[in-house]
Amino acid sequence: MDRMASGWINGLIGVVIFSGSLPATRVAVMQLDPVFLTVARAAIAGLLALCLLLVFRQKRPSRGDIVSLVVVALGVVVGFPLLTALALQHVTSAHSIVFVGLLPLATAIFGVLRGGERPKPAFWIFSTLGSALVAGFALVQGGATSPLGDGLMLAAIIVCGLGYAEGARLSRTLGGWQVICWALVLSLPVMIALSLVLRPDTFSGVALPTWLSLAYVSLFSMLIGFIFWYRGLVQGGIAAVGQLQLLQPFFGLALAATLLHEPVSSTMLAVTVAVILCVAGARKFAR
Repeated sequence: MDRMASGWINGLIGVVIFSGSLPATRVAVMQLDPVFLTVARAAIAGLLALCLLLVFRQKRPSRGDIVSLVVVALGVVVGFPLLTALALQHVTSAHSIVFVGLLPLATAIFGVLRGGERPKPAFWIFSTLGSALVAGFALVQGGATSPLGDGLMLAAIIVCGLGYAEGARLSRTLGGWQVICWALVLSLPVMIALSLVLRPDTFSGVALPTWLSLAYVSLFSMLIGFIFWYRGLVQGGIAAVGQLQLLQPFFGLALAATLLHEPVSSTMLAVTVAVILCVAGARKFAR
């Protein structure tokens, strides 16, 4: 298997894992404060990351890597989880698909600014078209809207795109799973302290679905997903593999249809096919 194909496979696995993040966050914030949820998931993932680094005896990052790791931590460890958790108090997880559809474009833009990539002009056509299709489909589906919620989601997409691109750039020298682990460990002391300060007075009323959602966003969304995602971005290119995020909302629909028996319309299938074609086109012209 060549490097490019491996990159797309790793990226696809990461996207599948991330597809459950927003629904799980939506469930969790029904009973947990969004700020506490953010610091708790980061603290749990950070402890696991520290164990991985110690077990595999990874060398410490250089001083020159610290600034990039801080950017990654602010983008994907704190920024995106916190902003989406706050937003999902005002909008539904379905409505947030509008903004998830913009994430590949944001990642590609930061891939150019931070990663030094130079996709061909045709790439931007396919990328913009794919983002427009996803956003348009989500808007047609309706759902409650909130200016505050929309603003928070837009900010979340911007910081996440930056975190993805910066992490992928650093992964070229530090390693994919090492980047997310060091970013988590770097923020661990603050996350643990805030978790203790912000913890609820009692957890007695917290239901099982909330605990399962916290476990998912801590283990999969915050750690395991990034191991595959950063590896995929490095192997296949930030701008190119980043387009796989266009499929994330539709993986969510597939899960809903399979697990929750929700209907999947012909429109959903048609848009999915169109998005896949856009992803294929973007891949062809990414380099």
